Amino acid sequence: MVFLDTNILLYASSKAEADKEKRQIARDLILSNDFIFSTQVVQEYIANALRKPKLNIGEKGVERFLQTLDDLQVVPVTLPLLQQAWQLKKRYSLSHWDASILAAAIESSCDILYSEDFQNGFVLGNTNVINPFAD
Repeated sequence: MVFLDTNILLYASSKAEADKEKRQIARDLILSNDFIFSTQVVQEYIANALRKPKLNIGEKGVERFLQTLDDLQVVPVTLPLLQQAWQLKKRYSLSHWDASILAAAIESSCDILYSEDFQNGFVLGNTNVINPFAD
């Protein structure tokens, strides 16, 4: 099972010409893996899709995305998850948001966390972080 960070979902949905290569990589990841993400990822997706006009996702794209969630596994952000994220933040000098993503991936027993926000190849426990856009 793999965990997807927000940036993977945003690239997959982006209609920006500048994101063409990353869009294809992100879509291939989504189509070829059983994946999960957290409620944090859902909220970050919505906020960025509406706030960043260059992505050209907009309200209609957000509505389509929300309609797909019934068929997907979404991990809730709970108090224990936030407590684990706090420990990860302190130990690895991560941002709160990145620590919460990593904690959710670990809690979900994911082997892989796809993200461009971490050091490619970072490993914590059984979770390997892979930046699919790294050369």
